[in-house]
Amino acid sequence: MSYPPPLYDGEHGEVSATVRAGSAGPELTYPNGNRVHYLSTGASTGGLFGLYRWEFAPGRSGPDAHFHRTLTESFYILSGEVTVYDGAAWRVTRPGDYLHVPAGGLHGFRNDSGAEASMLLHFAPGAPREGYFEGLARVAAGETMTDAEREEFMRYHDNHWVDG
Repeated sequence: MSYPPPLYDGEHGEVSATVRAGSAGPELTYPNGNRVHYLSTGASTGGLFGLYRWEFAPGRSGPDAHFHRTLTESFYILSGEVTVYDGAAWRVTRPGDYLHVPAGGLHGFRNDSGAEASMLLHFAPGAPREGYFEGLARVAAGETMTDAEREEFMRYHDNHWVDG
């Protein structure tokens, strides 16, 4: 395997790094208290990847088994316990544990612990997951969708649900 084609062809580099303080507040808070920090969006990385810090409130929450056709997803547990589905079984993960899911791979995640937990979510390429997270937050806050609207929302955001 070789390196991909260059993304930058300048001679001397440029000042283009971004810094986000760990104390920065979340971009999105769900009615149940879950918080999402948009560390790097697909738009900010030129579509290369998206990186989000997901902070679970103590209550049970998270998506059931599903897969994506267009992107890979990775999880790195920062704190607490997060139950992840690896396509074969639901497993309790702890800080330092990591799960990578290729496109088409069955997965899910949830907080079953009754305590706060947090993780990094990485998507590649950088699909616009913010719209998905924000749409789910609106539904959680009471916005309704017809079955057809929900089906289109999930199709648009490349979420395909399965029994798991």
